[in-house]
Amino acid sequence: MTAHQNGTISSEVSDFLLNCFVRSHTWQLSFSLPLSLLFFLAMGANGVLLITIWLEASLHEPMYYLLSILSLLDIVLCLTVIPKVLAIFWFELKYISFYACFLQMYIMNCFLAMESCTFMVMAYDRYVAICHPLRYPSIITDQFVVKAAIFILARNSIVTMPIPILSSQLHYCGTNVIDNCICANMFVSRLSCNDVTISRIYQFVAGWTLLGSDLILIFLSYTLILRAVLRLKAEGAVAKALSTCGSHFILILFFSTILLVFVLTHVVKKKVSPDVPVLLNVLHHVIPAALNPIVYGVRTQEIKQGIQRLLKKGW
Repeated sequence: MTAHQNGTISSEVSDFLLNCFVRSHTWQLSFSLPLSLLFFLAMGANGVLLITIWLEASLHEPMYYLLSILSLLDIVLCLTVIPKVLAIFWFELKYISFYACFLQMYIMNCFLAMESCTFMVMAYDRYVAICHPLRYPSIITDQFVVKAAIFILARNSIVTMPIPILSSQLHYCGTNVIDNCICANMFVSRLSCNDVTISRIYQFVAGWTLLGSDLILIFLSYTLILRAVLRLKAEGAVAKALSTCGSHFILILFFSTILLVFVLTHVVKKKVSPDVPVLLNVLHHVIPAALNPIVYGVRTQEIKQGIQRLLKKGW
């Protein structure tokens, strides 16, 4: 491939140029510091959570195994996106190879869907724990976690696989400049000379089928939890349950709504700066990853005690 200064190419594309913040290049430097801090917070918090659950025998229970899955997904998502974005900001390393671009696209789509599915399984875990406490040990077992992990992996890896495959099969014969910091399908496919209707329809249907069904089941679980909690007579039980489940539900809503906002800003792109969807796209891969271990982990008494015990052993 021969790339020219204006981003046009004389033959088939072999790499892409990630052009972050087209209209606001001054954002890059000011945005890089909070982004790097969020990245290190996400990696550190999830790392501490995983080590604590692994080393503390008292945390070898299904609920904490599910939390470990969520932390692993967050770490992979962060490592797939943020280091490359920071490399663009700090060292102008804007080029990404053709296959690396579509690999990044697959990991982003697959792991975001797996994270949504994990939220759904965790909501079911809380539903059983609060609404059917006596049956909890017989329903939420280690075998349940293994089956849930296989379901999370199989469903989302298979359903999201056609997204990068369809995009990579398109003919890229014009510009190789992606107006984004990452290889988001909607931004990459628009560079193609082919009709991208099938690719976009599949992503839309797959995305809303996976994330939509998860969100409906999560909402149903927390509705049933709320109904059961309001019937409790024990003093302080209602406040404790509402505090825990409320923070979980707010985090899940944040995870879902930021995706919705990104889609809407992309649809009404004439009314908003083209940099807004790019900013949301990047933040969606780091903010939930930074918040998840704090909301799900540190606010859980057993994990807090486990971290304190590990710190004492370390000292």
